[in-house]
Amino acid sequence: MKKLRVGVIGVGYLGTFHAEKYTNMADVDLVGVVDIDQTRARSTAKRYSTSAFFDHEDLFGKVDAVSIVVPTVDHYRISRDFLENDVDVMIEKPMTATLKEADELIQYAESRGLIIQVGHLERFNPAVVSLQNYLKKPMFIESHRLSMYQPRGTDVSVVLDLMIHDIDIILNFVQSEVKTIHAAGIPVVSGHVDIANARLEFESGCVANVTASRISTRKERKIRLFQRDAYIAVDFANHEITIISQDGTQKSGLIPGMDIKQLNFTKGDALKDELSSFVQAVSNREVPEVTGQNGRDALRVALSIMEQIQSTSNRFLHS
Repeated sequence: MKKLRVGVIGVGYLGTFHAEKYTNMADVDLVGVVDIDQTRARSTAKRYSTSAFFDHEDLFGKVDAVSIVVPTVDHYRISRDFLENDVDVMIEKPMTATLKEADELIQYAESRGLIIQVGHLERFNPAVVSLQNYLKKPMFIESHRLSMYQPRGTDVSVVLDLMIHDIDIILNFVQSEVKTIHAAGIPVVSGHVDIANARLEFESGCVANVTASRISTRKERKIRLFQRDAYIAVDFANHEITIISQDGTQKSGLIPGMDIKQLNFTKGDALKDELSSFVQAVSNREVPEVTGQNGRDALRVALSIMEQIQSTSNRFLHS
């Protein structure tokens, strides 16, 4: 069977992991890695026994698909270049810098029968995958994603850096249009918003309260979901899912009439699963797990949150 020819564009912190995962796939040939930092490109290529390139155009005609792991501002330009050369693309989140750019990529790919997958990694988290078996119609969701400060990622707001993960998860769970957004946030140590909170109200009646911070003293990733017959809590750090659901046979216990179930899940390798899913979609010409439209939907909500935070900040400064 012919191997899929793949390249990685941008081999900074995350891009090197893309190269590693592709290298270990039996049905993939990692043709090369690209980075404008020639030293980094060469060292990464040497580590994974592939070729180093310093301009993404050097891969035209050599690859069937690419991972684009460069700064967000360059996502549109580089993705468009590859699509114009009939190459399928896996674009790291956020998909693009603007909705106009996202729309143009989606329309262009559709017109040529090409695949765009967006790197919303948490879709492949074992806990998120497991939750699908228990969710019916969540009516209230609360998520916290807190991390300690790292300079990496501070070139964008925490909304685009961290919160967008939970936005995508929640949109996938709720499957309803966002009706109203209330948001607040402030920059603390960087030039962009470092801590933010948003309340999303959906047409279905569901409400989601989402918090993200990159200036916490501890790392925390939790999500709680409430639905008609159950309460579900996920602690990503401790790999635990707690499900409290109605059970008329339970006459005693911590909560009478309710069954409390504690599940553990393995950490897994979400990036490997994500890239394997992309390879499968490209090889079989299937709709990817996270489409360009999914990436665009999450970006739209994230940008709306950022606009509201900016508007609130301007009113505060001029009051």
